[in-house]
Amino acid sequence: MTSATSPNPGPPITQALILAGGQATRLRPYTDTRPKAMVEVAGRPIIDHQLEWLAGHGVEQVVVSCGYKAEVLRDHLEARTEGPEVTLLVEDEPLGRGGALRYAATGLRDAEAPYFALNGDVLTWFDLTELTAHHRAKGGLATLALAQFRTTWGVVDIDDEDRIEGFTQSPLLPVWINAGVYLFEPGITQLLPAKGDHESSTFPELAGEGKLTAYRIDGFWRGVDTAKDVKEAGEEIAALRTGV
Repeated sequence: MTSATSPNPGPPITQALILAGGQATRLRPYTDTRPKAMVEVAGRPIIDHQLEWLAGHGVEQVVVSCGYKAEVLRDHLEARTEGPEVTLLVEDEPLGRGGALRYAATGLRDAEAPYFALNGDVLTWFDLTELTAHHRAKGGLATLALAQFRTTWGVVDIDDEDRIEGFTQSPLLPVWINAGVYLFEPGITQLLPAKGDHESSTFPELAGEGKLTAYRIDGFWRGVDTAKDVKEAGEEIAALRTGV
């Protein structure tokens, strides 16, 4: 819920894309028989967490772009009985993330309306209504959700005399990373590459033109890239549910 001083978010964004086409070799053995989006975290496939989150913010249609083990994802999605309408598009060949976004956008019901897009390995529950309000207030062509970077290394605290004062395990650092969640105006679709990565082409171009906006996430966010992430993300979600 936005505060009294927050910009009016206007009408909700009702459509979204999910990228679920990669082979996710770093997540093996979990991905030996399933795509990354079907890896279970806290007892549920990642994509179920995502669909529930999107539906809770008014999203009615989701287009999923996939390739590797697409039949596993299709069987799972076809068995669902609630949530947003899901359209599955299978890539004939790997298109890269930018190409997959452009391809998935062809499945949207309303090509003239804005849409969310997210990577298929992201777990998060921040407020999309606030993201929408921020995006519209800034007037950019695209808004990137950013997460504060948490290092996997322990940090040593030292004073000016090089005395060690203590140790901090995996702290948040004062830098921000692309969280893999976007809000796009429809005009961005034609600027995405037909094949390749939008982060090395479209995004730098938009940034140079002042059309790319940042939104800092205040809430849970976790990327699931490795087998270790599956375990740790599950533990974090369990702690959030129990308030521990």
